[in-house]
Amino acid sequence: MKQHHYNTTIEWTGNRGSGTDHYKNYERSHRIIIGHKADIEGSSDPAFRGDASKHNPEDLLLASLSSCHMLWYLHFCAVDNIVVEEYIDHATAVMVEEENGKGSFKEAILHPIVRVKTAEMIAPALALHRKASEYCFIANSVNFQVSHRPTVQTEAVNRAT
Repeated sequence: MKQHHYNTTIEWTGNRGSGTDHYKNYERSHRIIIGHKADIEGSSDPAFRGDASKHNPEDLLLASLSSCHMLWYLHFCAVDNIVVEEYIDHATAVMVEEENGKGSFKEAILHPIVRVKTAEMIAPALALHRKASEYCFIANSVNFQVSHRPTVQTEAVNRAT
C-alpha cells in the first residue's frame, strides 16, 4: 500500500497587538502556506467573527470535495474516451452548529454540469460520476454524506451561480 504525505503551515496573522487577551480583540486571519505554491489568505466564517473576503475552512473543505470529484471524473472520462469540453460544479454543503458551539457537516451535494462532445457520450458520462464518487480520496475521508446530482449535456454550460 502506498502512502502519500502532505505538509501545510498555518500562520496566524490576526494579532492586533494584544494577542488573545479578549475574544473580540483578535482577528481570525491566517495564512495557509504549502511548499512553493501561492499562499492562501484565510479567516473564519463571518458568522464566527471572520473576514468575509478571505477563504474559511468550511469553504475549503467543500472546494476539496468538489475538486477531488472533478479530477477523478475527468480521469475516468479520458480513459473511457468521453470528451469533456466544459465542467463546472456549484457545490453546496450544510453544517449544523449546536447550542454549545460545536458543529459538524451533515451533507455536501455536488452539482456538476458537464458538456461533452457528442450526444452519444451523455449516458456513459453520467454513469462515471458514481465511479468518481467512489474513488474520491476526500469524500472517502469524511464522516458525512457526499452526494452528486450531475447534469451532462452537449450545449454550453451555464456558469451562473
